[in-house]
Amino acid sequence: MATTDPDDSGVVTKPSSRSVPDTVSRLSDLVTTKGLKVFAVIDHSGEAKGRGLDLRDTKVVIFGSPGAGTPVMAAAPLAALDLPLKVLVWDDGGQTKVSYTAPSALATRYRLSSELAGRLAGIEALTDAVVAEGA
Repeated sequence: MATTDPDDSGVVTKPSSRSVPDTVSRLSDLVTTKGLKVFAVIDHSGEAKGRGLDLRDTKVVIFGSPGAGTPVMAAAPLAALDLPLKVLVWDDGGQTKVSYTAPSALATRYRLSSELAGRLAGIEALTDAVVAEGA
């Protein structure tokens, strides 16, 4: 597993051996396979390029499950600022990275019970599977 601890801002970053497009595709496929919904893929670098601007390959995959997220937002309405979940897939000097806000950071930010926090924890295993070698 490629799990790393969250940084001071609560962000976890994991390296991927795949390209940014291949990592985004793998993440989207795994999300769908798990019965979750991909709400959007935001292509920041593509939009920048369309405006004549340079930006490293940068995409955000927004996904989740209304069944998991709704109780969190019902208990803590401001959690809607961070839900659905988001994973940033980006190029860092030729190394693809996968970054997201740690579930523990979200739980602390919104003072979630352990039961509600558990609804967000699946992002850990999902991103581990995305960056797993040979999978």
